[in-house]
Amino acid sequence: MDGPNSFGKILLVEDNPGDVRLTKELLKEAGFDPTVHVVSDGPDALDFLHQRGEYADAPRPDAILLDLHLPRMNGEEILEEMDDDSRDVPIIVLSGTQQEQVFEDDDIAAVVDARVEKPLDPDEFDAIVQSLSEQPAE
Repeated sequence: MDGPNSFGKILLVEDNPGDVRLTKELLKEAGFDPTVHVVSDGPDALDFLHQRGEYADAPRPDAILLDLHLPRMNGEEILEEMDDDSRDVPIIVLSGTQQEQVFEDDDIAAVVDARVEKPLDPDEFDAIVQSLSEQPAE
């Protein structure tokens, strides 16, 4: 990956419109100008990642920002259902609860690249996005 351009396409899985707006603003403030694709629940996130149904032409995201508390299917269930191809994409979990309590399953915790507690702290979010964008591609 090569700096801010490495996150050209982001899948944001978030059901709160205020958090969607805040996340987009924080990305812009961090110097990123990605195309942000937003889905508001777990089944839509999996359809996007697997390019099914209305998301048949969806691009492969460069990063996934995943809220844990979603309608119909929570973030942990999404992580469990993701295929190996999707797990190669950096995943930043956005949670309104203490992550230590949420990630008791080591298999799930192993696929998450970073965790950020909501409300998002701009400096923390910026540092995480910057560090992930600078990681070399595997």
